[in-house]
Amino acid sequence: MTSIGKSLPHDSATGHVTGTAAYIDDLTPLADELFVDFVGSPIASGRLIAIDAKKALAMDGVVAILTHRDLPGHKRLFGPIFHDEPFLVEDEVAYIGQPIVVVAAINRKVVQAAIKAIEIECEAFEPILQIDHAIAKSSFLGPRRKIERGDTDAAFDSAPHRIEGVLKTNGQEQFYFESQACLAIPGESGSMRVISSTQNPTETQAVVAEALGVGLHQVVCECKRMGGGFGGKETQSALPAVMAAMVAAKTGRSARVIYGKDQDMIVTGKRHAYQVAYKAGFDDEGRILAIDIALHSNGGAFADLSTSVMERSMLHMDNAYFLPAARIVGQVCKMNYPPNTAFRGFGGPQGVAVIEAIMQQISQYLSKDAWDVRRLNAYRDGGHDRNTTPYGQIVRDHVIVETLDQLEQSSDYRDRVKQIELFNSSARIHVKGIAMSPIKFGISFTSKFLNQGNALVNVYTDGTVQVSTGGTEMGQGLNTKIRQVVADQFGIETEHVILMTTSTEKNNNTSPTAASAGTDLNGQAAIVACEQILAAMSCFAAERFASRDKGISPSPEHIRFRNGFVFDDRNPENRIAFGPFCDMARRERVDLGARGFYATPGVDFNRETGQGTPFFYYTTGAAVSEVTIDRFTGEMTLDRVDVLMDVGKMINPGIDFGQIIGGFVQGMGWCTNEELVYDDAGRLLSTSPTTYKIPNITDIPTVFKVNTIDNPKHVVNVNRSKAVGEPPVMLGISVWLAAQDAIWRLTQGEPVNMSLPATAEANLMCMMDRVAENVAR
Repeated sequence: MTSIGKSLPHDSATGHVTGTAAYIDDLTPLADELFVDFVGSPIASGRLIAIDAKKALAMDGVVAILTHRDLPGHKRLFGPIFHDEPFLVEDEVAYIGQPIVVVAAINRKVVQAAIKAIEIECEAFEPILQIDHAIAKSSFLGPRRKIERGDTDAAFDSAPHRIEGVLKTNGQEQFYFESQACLAIPGESGSMRVISSTQNPTETQAVVAEALGVGLHQVVCECKRMGGGFGGKETQSALPAVMAAMVAAKTGRSARVIYGKDQDMIVTGKRHAYQVAYKAGFDDEGRILAIDIALHSNGGAFADLSTSVMERSMLHMDNAYFLPAARIVGQVCKMNYPPNTAFRGFGGPQGVAVIEAIMQQISQYLSKDAWDVRRLNAYRDGGHDRNTTPYGQIVRDHVIVETLDQLEQSSDYRDRVKQIELFNSSARIHVKGIAMSPIKFGISFTSKFLNQGNALVNVYTDGTVQVSTGGTEMGQGLNTKIRQVVADQFGIETEHVILMTTSTEKNNNTSPTAASAGTDLNGQAAIVACEQILAAMSCFAAERFASRDKGISPSPEHIRFRNGFVFDDRNPENRIAFGPFCDMARRERVDLGARGFYATPGVDFNRETGQGTPFFYYTTGAAVSEVTIDRFTGEMTLDRVDVLMDVGKMINPGIDFGQIIGGFVQGMGWCTNEELVYDDAGRLLSTSPTTYKIPNITDIPTVFKVNTIDNPKHVVNVNRSKAVGEPPVMLGISVWLAAQDAIWRLTQGEPVNMSLPATAEANLMCMMDRVAENVAR
């Protein structure tokens, strides 16, 4: 009996379908519970002059109106890396919607009325809303970082060809279905129970403790499930938690915060927009000899995770390609927007987009097939000299070239290129394009200390098992996979294993569920706990199954837990069902519970030198996308997508394929229709599904083929699996590249330099510009 490799349903599937899976807004209101909201800054930059809350305080049902003066803690600033963000505005305001006043009332209606009655007076300053403006003002967050290998200047001097340009990539809204939400419940002796929609219970626990001026031992943070996260709840769930906890501590009553969708979009951070200056030198075949990259990102008003996001962008600038000489520098810009934050891929997509744009432009410059240029530059495995990254890590045990070769055949790439050329030669209204892009995504947190996890496993006398980990379930199937891993350890059915609510009370000092490492860290920690229990069980079983008559001496090494039974493999007919065996073991005082701890081995990165081994392994793959663009409107149709990925031995194929498909579609959205639009004052205009277009069913390609490739060389990690949450996002870049290919095929000539996303308007303007340039020539 094994559940590994089976497509078992998500453990909340029935609850999701029937509507019984409870989220924070679904929890039954507690007695005297208060509803909490806030008043934010009306301007993007300036100084707070006055707050007039007299009218609001006089309203029936208003219980508390709090400002920074009501924070009981001695700390006024917080942040996951740099403590630079105020809980509530004291003096300067830094973005529209920045929380200034917290309002608590008996219901939502009263809260909203009170918010409208509060008057905020500010002195406005000139905001920084463009990356060029931030650079000119030297408005930065954190230090400038560099990764460098080889003599880049000398390599450029000897390169036969060069291209250079500037690439701008827009941000992206996480658009989780459940907005930021928290319920705070005060307890005895100043304790606080915080039920939060968060990817990071430990961080939420710490920030609430800081704000309240209490010890971490007095705050318990819980998370049963989230209605999506995508990185947006890794750090930014902290502010609503602080608001709810402030009210609960001040009033002694439970307090609940639920952001509205428009409000959530306006005040929370997003994927970072980037502006990247690039230069590449290459030979006649298209082999890259040198690159020089300068990245600037929009970090928003405060640091949040921006420096770590920039770091991963730099680490993924090579993507799947060997770069013999490289200079990569990165700097985060301080600007007057909500602090931008984690988003699925965590800076990887922005880095990958740059090198893929370079590859595309090299192929167009040389009039070569882009597939051939990419394959020529790809990393080689197994003792090859083209297998080391610019930051010094060897790319081991991969099948990048094998993936490209297999995908070329399975996608009929060469024949389709010919068909596209034939179509474009006669079509007058539409133009087609096709492009492939690979991915090599590093798995691990780039901060060494985060690469740890712990798990608590309790076996009961009926043979059922409870598991608690620091991982949080946001729909990605983490809990289901861990159930399968634990069930496999004990040789029992998965229905006998349950994942408990994530709580800092049971799993302390845990890392966020991020970096695609949720199953890697928490699953391995659960295995460690299971192994401790199994060791104790095996010693007891060895004595129990020993038989002098049959010459079977006590030997724990021969004890097996399989198919719901326990037995000695030297006499397998003598077996005991797992449940009764657990009862027997307990009666003999065998410990049936254990806490497991796991630290990812061999990872370390020196961000000062830009060298090290930041990743445990790489998840790789590739995708081919074919598009059709209307020449008169710029509207783009995604005709076909072929995806091929190495995700190791899948624990749950159904979940993994869901992650691949969902990740690709989300990446495609970033590259095509998802466009954040702000006015000249820094106010977000695209604040709902009516103005911000995430992909829907009509955007899914007509033909969508997703497959995996076997990689016998990969033997590390949980059951030889690989992380799958983030890598597929970057395969969506192939759609953006296909749009560039289509536009280049209209006039050819100079390489296409196109910003991201490739919206209909962007496609149309790019085509018009190229046609105009062609006419002028």
